[in-house]
Amino acid sequence: MSSSPLADRTVVVTGAARGLGAALAREISRRGARMALLGHESAALVAVAASLPGPALTIEVDVTDPAALAAAARTVRAGLGRPSAVVANAGIAEGGPLLASDPAAWRRVIDVNLTGSAHTARAFLPDLFDTAGYFLQIASLASIGAVPLMSAYCASKAGAEAFAHSLQAEVAHGGVGVGIAYLNWTDTDMIRDADRYPVMRRLRLHMPPPAHRIHPVDAVAARLVRGLERRRTAVYAPTWLRLTQLVRPALPPVVLRVSRRALPRLKATKPVQHTGPLGAGGLADRTVSRPGP
Repeated sequence: MSSSPLADRTVVVTGAARGLGAALAREISRRGARMALLGHESAALVAVAASLPGPALTIEVDVTDPAALAAAARTVRAGLGRPSAVVANAGIAEGGPLLASDPAAWRRVIDVNLTGSAHTARAFLPDLFDTAGYFLQIASLASIGAVPLMSAYCASKAGAEAFAHSLQAEVAHGGVGVGIAYLNWTDTDMIRDADRYPVMRRLRLHMPPPAHRIHPVDAVAARLVRGLERRRTAVYAPTWLRLTQLVRPALPPVVLRVSRRALPRLKATKPVQHTGPLGAGGLADRTVSRPGP
């Protein structure tokens, strides 16, 4: 992988302690990059760093804290050199009806997934201008078509997409590229945890094939890193997600029709409850943030 354009470059990944972030770190490191791993869980970050074939630096940081991110950027610069790429991957999710959600927990999803991405860009853009680098925003199929019972997550990912489009136009003249990664269901602890809730699982399975399929995290990471190497403005994992852009205006009425039929049947079999934070990463974030009422 020494022929990769990432070889001998510094790359930052947020939310790198587990799941997609850890898989991205492994894939990028295999291509010869120096890795800066940012996230909440110090021990998990160290374990990921120890598994990488190349040099890695771990920094425990909350992406909703701009001062801490600015300090992290200084640490990366001093320890590994100015980053040539930054992946804004940190994200959390909660599911369930809006009325059953805790307002502070709902807002926390927005803060991490959307505001945290903006803080990440703010901290590292001076370096990316210096290296003519690339910023990859991790978005979702939820950025294109919202689904019920995931209002905070869908709103945050739609916002992250719009943020990245705005940033693309803002920084292009300075030689900085910005890409958006659109993902479908990926085999992480967040998605596995969501599947433990019957209503969440059935809603996923009600999606038409192949949209309900869960994809291996390493395959998704490999696809995203190929896009990162090529500085793509949009990366789709799996590739068929690109087609959803063509039918984007039709998705809300389709989701509405399906939900009108499916949700009452699902609620009749079991009450729909709020999930709380999904996956170990969500639980770790709750421990750090401790949202109030």
